[in-house]
Amino acid sequence: MKTNKFIISIIIVILWSCEKSIDVDFPNTQIDVTQVFENVSTADGALSNLYAEMYSFSVLNGGTAGSGALLGSYTDDLNCYMAASLGGAPDIFNNQQLSSNSVIKNSWANSYKQIYLANSIIIGVDASSGIATKDKNRIKGEALFLRSLIYFYLTQMFGDVPYTTTTDFTINQKIGKMNDIEVLTTIHNDLMLSIDLLEDNYRNTDRIYPNKKAAEMMLAIVCMQENKWSQAENLLKDIKSNSLYAWEPDVSKTFKKSGKHILWQFKPLQANLPTNEASMYYFTTAAPTGYALSNDLVNAFEITDLRLQKWITKITVNQNVFYRCNKYVNAVNNSDEYSIVFRMEEVNLLLAEALVRQNRKEEALPLLNAVRQKAGNSNLGLLSNEQILEELLNENRREFFAEKGNRFLTLKRFGQLDQLNTVKPNWQNFHKVWPIPLNDLLLNPNLNPQNPGY
Repeated sequence: MKTNKFIISIIIVILWSCEKSIDVDFPNTQIDVTQVFENVSTADGALSNLYAEMYSFSVLNGGTAGSGALLGSYTDDLNCYMAASLGGAPDIFNNQQLSSNSVIKNSWANSYKQIYLANSIIIGVDASSGIATKDKNRIKGEALFLRSLIYFYLTQMFGDVPYTTTTDFTINQKIGKMNDIEVLTTIHNDLMLSIDLLEDNYRNTDRIYPNKKAAEMMLAIVCMQENKWSQAENLLKDIKSNSLYAWEPDVSKTFKKSGKHILWQFKPLQANLPTNEASMYYFTTAAPTGYALSNDLVNAFEITDLRLQKWITKITVNQNVFYRCNKYVNAVNNSDEYSIVFRMEEVNLLLAEALVRQNRKEEALPLLNAVRQKAGNSNLGLLSNEQILEELLNENRREFFAEKGNRFLTLKRFGQLDQLNTVKPNWQNFHKVWPIPLNDLLLNPNLNPQNPGY
């Protein structure tokens, strides 16, 4: 056992010490990962490290490194008030990102660190003879799910990206890019395997580890991006019909960890700590030095909308008005909030979209209206397909602002990212993807060509 813990520590240290491109994000010391997984406890230890890494540094991180803040400010939901001299995040907010942008570099590097760890877990459990089949299925299923999720965000943010499934540095340091369509197909196939391996029952009552339905949710999101509306519909209906889940009618309880509307969420790393979101968005008596909600977002709500009343707080500082994101409210002594990744409101809106794209608007409208009713808004009457899609685009924004880059992902799926040029003066068509980090291109020429426009 001491040997196994020592080897896990070596892997963790190596992962944290890597700072540069894809060829050096992967350790250049070959470790026999089968030694790590002689039993289920050591394999679970490696998996726990991956969850901790993702909570703190991944695109799902609820703080400044996450897609909620970065993609929310890249689009039109958030304003960034960081000092312009910092460059990274302010340049993303102003749509002036370059290939040398430090935040983009870190997003890329952290993602591939996490992919390396997921790959090592998958390879380790496949090779292990000391873990029961049921545990091997669970561990591999979760690792495949997490890797798929990271790759999905990478291809949405960067387009064509390297897709590696190995820990062999001689391969990873020279790997080229896979085109974005093939990346989605590969993610799709990995998620199908993950679904086969995972069970519906959660291994923790707080739903802090993904189950089969979370993997189905991720696959439905991928199917929506692939225009596979019927397959997405079936997956989403399977989630809605499962007795594990229930609709939460109270807006004020949406972000409470005990809700049955939650499919999957991240737990803070220590007891009573606030979520990353609560810490990052909080300000009260002074002007924000991080992020605040944009006027354009606030103006998108009806005045009677309960989300405007409950999730947005108006702060006036020296006659200047700012709007604080107030979805997570426990800035200290947090006992009832975790960072939610998937919830039933997204199931409803995705299913409504999948149906209307199959010309079944009569079935789609009640799903959209359920989200509106929860927010205290009136039902929409019968509309055209185009009108319902426009309402779904707007409702996604009002429901999921500052959450995991939903605004960027939805605009991209709808083919409407270029509408940002009405409120973002520096927006250009090529901004639909970010640049590949310059250092990575220099270290691995096989990552060329650079994305157009950069």
